[in-house]
Amino acid sequence: MTSTFPDISISTDRLVLRPFEEADVPALTEMMADDQISAWMSRPMPYTRAEAREFCLRQAPARRTTGRGIVLAVTEFLTQRLVGLVELDGTDWRMLSSEVTYATASWARGEGYASEAVLALAQWLFQDHKFERLELRTAADNTAAQQVAQKLGCISEGVLRNAWIARTRTEDWGTPRPESGGGWAEIRTDLIVWSLLPEDLDVSFEQMAEAGGYAPYPDWPQGV
Repeated sequence: MTSTFPDISISTDRLVLRPFEEADVPALTEMMADDQISAWMSRPMPYTRAEAREFCLRQAPARRTTGRGIVLAVTEFLTQRLVGLVELDGTDWRMLSSEVTYATASWARGEGYASEAVLALAQWLFQDHKFERLELRTAADNTAAQQVAQKLGCISEGVLRNAWIARTRTEDWGTPRPESGGGWAEIRTDLIVWSLLPEDLDVSFEQMAEAGGYAPYPDWPQGV
């Protein structure tokens, strides 16, 4: 029998992490078309409404039901507006470990939403499912993603050399042609490997509190 995560929602003071719905298709299409997301995430280009619908209705639910992980939409608690996504993949149920990725809509950056969402997911993973390790991998030049990892209290474990293909704008990006990859070129880059363990979360709470913080996932046993 395949182990799977439950179909859940997680709330913080400012955010709700929940399964994707068909109503998210327009906002997801707009979010994934952003240059920063196109540069660092492995997603189809151009990212169309058809790809967004396939992701929301098929790919995201299949991630959970096959036991590989879980995909959650990150929305504002008050407005219910989609601000990003957070994903677990490559879950090892014997080792109790998983890898997390995240993305934030361009208009919502600078508010600490990515770190808040990942921390809430980590709390849930460690507390409710007794996982022992959460891994993040960030491209060497993706400083924004590295700042999220550092804010969470993740430990840098090393570098995977030449392990990722990122994208960069070409000089002719204003007049995209099929033979030029639509104004983008692929480049190889290193990946920095980060880890977060249950005992690291006390440090994360202190850092969040100093930065203005938010209420953690309910009943997390801080300080033990």
